Amino acid sequence: MHTILVPTDFSLVAKNAAAYAVSLAKQLGSKKIILYNAYQQPIISDANMVPVELVDISLVKDTSTIGLNNFKKEVESLGTDGIDIETIGEYDILTDGINAVCREHKVDIIVMGVTGGGKFDETLLGSNAVNVAKQATVPVIVAPPGTKFTPINKVVFACDFKDVVETTPVGAIKHLLNETKAKLLVLNIDHNHKHFSQELPFEGLMLDNLLDGYDPEYHFVDSPNFVDAVNSFAEDNEADLVITIPKKHNFFEKIFSESHTKQLAFHSHVPLMVIHE
Repeated sequence: MHTILVPTDFSLVAKNAAAYAVSLAKQLGSKKIILYNAYQQPIISDANMVPVELVDISLVKDTSTIGLNNFKKEVESLGTDGIDIETIGEYDILTDGINAVCREHKVDIIVMGVTGGGKFDETLLGSNAVNVAKQATVPVIVAPPGTKFTPINKVVFACDFKDVVETTPVGAIKHLLNETKAKLLVLNIDHNHKHFSQELPFEGLMLDNLLDGYDPEYHFVDSPNFVDAVNSFAEDNEADLVITIPKKHNFFEKIFSESHTKQLAFHSHVPLMVIHE
């Protein structure tokens, strides 16, 4: 992993994510961090009014440039010797812009923060993180508020043991384990065998074959609440990272829904890595 992308809106949460990215870069031996700001022209949106542009786009661009330059100085003050810090600010939709930058600059991983604290913030700003995680073409690490980096020595992979060969992002998982030398804990959550099937032992064997050489530990937890169970397991086992696959069990979206505003993303220090199949 040589290039890390950090989307930023210059908030304290974004600065915390950037600090996490710097420490992560040091552990992974990454050579470049890109600080990215996507901006759009503010408009008035009212059903009774014709949309009106509020600010000249050149002023918005200048604000982005100044913000990125100041942000870069703050990041460099964290100690980035040997790491090239670049900035990109552009007029674009956040997710579209991020994917374009990832392709052009061969980004290996995205690190971003998410704001919590109130129902409005958790729903609106959390949805941005969800959109990026769902649409990004590379793995995304989301650093919850207040997260302090700890070296990645233990990783939890939440797995449902369904079609593991077709759906497990084994390449990305192995790459992470190779870079960090972390211990892998494979976690399956079920309740009263609701999701048990005769294929489970076979799927478990297939996953073990896929992860041959990495000595994973397998844990099966009975719980009616998937999110709470993952949170508790990660904290009890002092995990440094939780890996999720959003298309499989929608865990990432669940923790940002209004009914789970007190869950991991807003009240825990365990970062999430979202990897697509």
